[in-house]
Amino acid sequence: MLKFLSEYIVWNNSLLNYIYFILMIIGSFLVSKFVSFIFNNYLHSMAKKTKTLIDDILADAFEKPILYTLFFLGIYSAFKYLVLSPAFDNVLNKVFTIITTVLITWGVTKVVHSALEIYWIPKAKKSKTTVDNNLIPIIKSLVSWVIWAIALIFMLSNLGLNVTSLLAGLGIGGLAIAFALQGVFADIFASISIYLDKPFNIGDYIVIGPHSGTVKKIGIKTTRIETLQGEELVVSNKELTETRIRNYKKMKKRRVAFKLGVEYGTSPKKLKNIPTIIKQIINKTNKVNFGRAHFIGFGDFSLDFEIIMFIDTQDYAIYRDVQQKVNLGIVEAFAKEKIEMAFPTQTVFVKK
Repeated sequence: MLKFLSEYIVWNNSLLNYIYFILMIIGSFLVSKFVSFIFNNYLHSMAKKTKTLIDDILADAFEKPILYTLFFLGIYSAFKYLVLSPAFDNVLNKVFTIITTVLITWGVTKVVHSALEIYWIPKAKKSKTTVDNNLIPIIKSLVSWVIWAIALIFMLSNLGLNVTSLLAGLGIGGLAIAFALQGVFADIFASISIYLDKPFNIGDYIVIGPHSGTVKKIGIKTTRIETLQGEELVVSNKELTETRIRNYKKMKKRRVAFKLGVEYGTSPKKLKNIPTIIKQIINKTNKVNFGRAHFIGFGDFSLDFEIIMFIDTQDYAIYRDVQQKVNLGIVEAFAKEKIEMAFPTQTVFVKK
């Protein structure tokens, strides 16, 4: 029987060669299933018991690439049992090179992505900012492009192509593209600069020149800000790194200075009492500390006072609520003391 199988030739191969070919494919399938069983029942559980996360990353990242590699390696080995034409054998070697390179690159990329997700995302959550989460997709994309670019160069080199001349041509073309996209690249590097320096985070209230609002999203190219009017302001990241930014979220307390004027007919005694009255009103108001109150000068139609107070809040609405309480308290106290607020007036003297 064995002699018959080895001597009976079909398409330049004996039946025994075809049997070896089929058995090798079945064997590679069974080996891949066995390795999958080992991963699922032993390696993953063992990795979870250890304190380090490195083994978890490696187990998750390389499980599928290893399984597919073993399976394709079995198919490649199975073809070696057949007598093939030189052209087909050459194509088979190139296909195996491409598939192996893709699988290894896939595994390395998964390792890097898993490392970022396991180590970086928890750190970003602890830092109480979403800037880190916005930057993670950028870093993952850049790393993926670099890894796959290296793999592509290796693959082309093994396929017999002249990589040096190819890179030289790509270098000239890449230079032209870089000039055309220099504005985009400037914004991308600016977004990385924003992440590293952290002049503001998502949720911060910032002022940029004549514009102000709450930061809603920090993207790769632009940052989106919601203004007090409700509209969305889109600013390029490069512009943000080149201008002065006032971040009210960093402010621990707000210094408020305002003026008020009383009539020229106010008596000296009442003028002396005004700073004390204002100090008492401010000290009775929550979230505010008295700074000073002074009679600072003589206006065109009023006797002017300057008041300084410090509000313990970053919130603009609370600041306005406190200012309103102080203003109402001053109006009530002045009405009680019969101190008249000044308003623009003009007195005409007529001589007869």
